[in-house]
Amino acid sequence: MSDDHEGDVLVLRALGLGDALTGVAALRGVRRAWTDRRVVLAGPAATGTWLRDLGVVDDVLVTDGLAPLAWDGTGHLAVNLHGRGPQSHRALAATRPARLVGYATTEHPDGPTWQTDEHEVTRWCRLVTSVGGPCDASDLRLAVPPDTSTAPGTVLLHPGAASGSRRWPVERWGDVARALVDAGRDVTLTGATTEADLCAAVAEWSGRDVRVLAGTLDLPGLAGVVAGARLLVCGDTGVAHLGTAVGTPSVLLFGPTPPRWWGPAIDADRHAVLWHGHPHRPGDPHGSDVDPALAAITVDEVLDAVAAVLAAPDPG
Repeated sequence: MSDDHEGDVLVLRALGLGDALTGVAALRGVRRAWTDRRVVLAGPAATGTWLRDLGVVDDVLVTDGLAPLAWDGTGHLAVNLHGRGPQSHRALAATRPARLVGYATTEHPDGPTWQTDEHEVTRWCRLVTSVGGPCDASDLRLAVPPDTSTAPGTVLLHPGAASGSRRWPVERWGDVARALVDAGRDVTLTGATTEADLCAAVAEWSGRDVRVLAGTLDLPGLAGVVAGARLLVCGDTGVAHLGTAVGTPSVLLFGPTPPRWWGPAIDADRHAVLWHGHPHRPGDPHGSDVDPALAAITVDEVLDAVAAVLAAPDPG
């Protein structure tokens, strides 16, 4: 990375896959606001490099969370798409930008007011639009080539999630996989390396021949598999947003978090969202035990939603 960043726009969004994908629309707004500047994303290496290769940003400053940013320039613009502040504002302010764009805080009074009850995509588009970078949920789409090794009509099951409160029980995933295979569907299980045992348990419970790709795919590879699938079934996790980004129909199982905050922001007709939570009493998205709202979703309910989505015309 060049030592001269005076004309750059440094954007902080050092979060996970789902956060990165829900920030794509705002990143495109940043580019529209400052068409003659390079856009540098401060975030994790895997997601940042992938978004750079897709042309969403120009460069990546690898960082994790709110660790000090290894930025060697001054006079640049800084955009906070990471959080409401003040900690994230301070991380960017330490790079000595000429201007910092973010939500208003006591230390940084310039900017729109943070709204708690707002969809994540809308929140960051609202911020960037306020500084002259028009964007909306239609900017979420990513052009990802489908994996040609994925069998036509494949249903992709992604049983993992970062926390126990968002992980549907293994036995129910296995029952869904068994029913789909018995109905003549090719079924593939995906997950991170740390979820290999989970996917193996789902496959074993199903008692059927399913393809298991847990731990074998990098992010571009996973995106290609999702893009090539006929249907994605998963919980409230980053892969759900990957399905939204590439336009793959999905059945999504929500638990502690209301879908109005993190559900699909485009193509409502392609996605079925299952949720039995209370609209004004969200659960703990980082809890260790399965959330009651997620536990309330039955296997038959998921299979009915799968059948309904599969009965709709394939969007291609």
